This record gives sequence, structure tokens and C-alpha cells, in this order.
Amino acid sequence: MDRGNAAISPLTPLAVACLAVLVERPMHPYEMFSLLKERHEDHIVKVRPGSLYHTVERLARDGLAVSCGTAKEGNRPERTTYEITRAGRAVLSEQVSAMLDSPVNEYPRFPLALGESHNLPRGQVVGHLTHRAERLTEMVDEADRVLAGLRTSDVPEAYWFVADYLRTIQAAERDWLRALIIRLQNEELPWPYRTTDQ
Repeated sequence: MDRGNAAISPLTPLAVACLAVLVERPMHPYEMFSLLKERHEDHIVKVRPGSLYHTVERLARDGLAVSCGTAKEGNRPERTTYEITRAGRAVLSEQVSAMLDSPVNEYPRFPLALGESHNLPRGQVVGHLTHRAERLTEMVDEADRVLAGLRTSDVPEAYWFVADYLRTIQAAERDWLRALIIRLQNEELPWPYRTTDQ
């Protein structure tokens, strides 16, 4: 199907990731899934086998990818290999350009929870935020290990600098939380929580 100059509706993050790996070479969906997991792209895109297969089918239906063969190995089911189309390359380029160009409010859950945290007792909030900060520290430490390996590998930085971005964001959130936790513990921040019997 030739999309021509038709208006392009935004692709899901998983669809963008699928098209991006198909730029490298034709693949079957399971190979795409394995590659995304191996590259830790499941840290930035929700990657599940079922949703990936549906996404690839949708890309093929929309003319952004096309089947280029099937193969069967042993007792495994027959696997269809897909390649990106010219329209797929154009859409991928347009979508990545749009996502890079302007910030968009993606409505993450954590800012909502922060904004409503005054509905919990101060001590409970401190406990939750302390646990979150500890988990973020673990994530930053893991990112540091991954980045150390990547920096000494032959993989060009353009393929992995997103890992450095994520590590920077995680470290910034952790440091902000630590400062907030201290303010809450020292009661420098007035806390309007009211118990149900007040």
C-alpha cells in the first residue's frame, strides 16, 4: 500500500522501535523482540511478544513493512520475515523528527502521585519516597555498569547515548527526592494531611 503524502498518525513507541530495527536488516518478529531486549530497549519501550507481533502486523497492513519470506526451523512454527518499505522509512524519519523536536506532556503517573501525596501521612510519604530513591540508586548503578561496558565496546555512541540520558534523568530524580525527603523529615515543608477523624 502506497501511503503517498497522506497524513501520518503518530506511531506507538513500539512501532517506532520495530521500524528502527528493520532499517538494519529484514527480521522476523521474534528476532526483533530478542534484539530489543538484548539492547535493553525494554527500558524505554514496553516490549512484549504479543504486542510486538500485533504491531508488526499493523505496520505491514499500513504498508510500512512488508513480508519478504518465511522460514521454518525444526519443530518451531513457520516465521515470517519483514523488511521496512520506502514509506516505512519516511514515516520513521518523520516520527523521530517530531519526537525530538518538541517536548510533549506524556502524563506520567509519578507527578500525579507527588501532587496528591499530601493525602497521605508525612511519614508514609517519606517511606515511599525513600524506597523510590533507593530503587533509583540501584537503577543508576546498573546503568553505570552498562555504560562502562558500552564505552569500551565497538558499538558507536549514537546507538547507546540514550542509556546515558536515562541514567542522567534517574540520577537527577533521585537527588531531587533525597533533598525533598530531608525537608519532609525536618518538617521544613508544611504538610496539610488530615486524618479522617479531624
